[in-house]
Amino acid sequence: MKNLIRFLSKNSFLFLFIFLLFISFILLVRTNNYQNSKVFNSSNFLIGNLYSTINNVNDYFNLKEVNAELAEQNARLKSTQIGTFSKINGIIVEINDTIYTQKYVYTSAKAINNSTNKRENYITIDKGSLNGIEAGMGVISAKGVIGTVKNVSENFCSVISVLHEKNAVSAKIKKSGYIGSLVWELGDYRSAQLKDIPNHVELNVGDVIITTGYSMVYPEGILVGTIKDFDLPEGNNFYNINIKLSVDYKSLSHVFIVKSWMKEEQEELEALNDAVQ
Repeated sequence: MKNLIRFLSKNSFLFLFIFLLFISFILLVRTNNYQNSKVFNSSNFLIGNLYSTINNVNDYFNLKEVNAELAEQNARLKSTQIGTFSKINGIIVEINDTIYTQKYVYTSAKAINNSTNKRENYITIDKGSLNGIEAGMGVISAKGVIGTVKNVSENFCSVISVLHEKNAVSAKIKKSGYIGSLVWELGDYRSAQLKDIPNHVELNVGDVIITTGYSMVYPEGILVGTIKDFDLPEGNNFYNINIKLSVDYKSLSHVFIVKSWMKEEQEELEALNDAVQ
């Protein structure tokens, strides 16, 4: 307390000067329109910037909720796109929604665990049987194919990643339509190999690779990646093709789980064909 009194006494003239200066400033602003308007505009500018900064900080801390909400919206939009429906009346055109039946439904989810450096890599997702998730469903992201649901608990599911030596994705070259099998042969988590493309097909670095939709796990046209490089070994009928994957599996966040309404029907029909043989 003595130190405070000593400090105030020692600097009393300085405090008196600041006080008088403040009073002078108030009187100047109140009695002069020009100075008043300038101070008013400046204060609005400063307060506006302050509010803007506070709002930006709040927006930053709300990004997690915003991203989750956007993922839910994207899932709903994907489920209503015309590409998720299939015509049931051939090429007949009617002003009636019954000419289409829905093929795919999307559920937004979040990857909560992931591996990329093993021979058999898996991803854990925060949706399970309580959300209608079942084994065999496809998983994609905004950037492309992710994997296939394997095991499901009430609140979670594990996904066989594309980065799994026993996982294969039915894929095709978008430009030519030639179909092959995409496999990951260990090593680089950003690269995979496209098999079974015959040597007469014209290839170019950068050609886009997409899903075929044959397995009904993934809708047709989902991005897989682009041709990174290729070669044709002497005497071989098929190319060696390296694909640059469109998905960075080390930075997975929001994903979509794809349910095919027609997958079971297709599998039952194909099982009948196998039984006849």
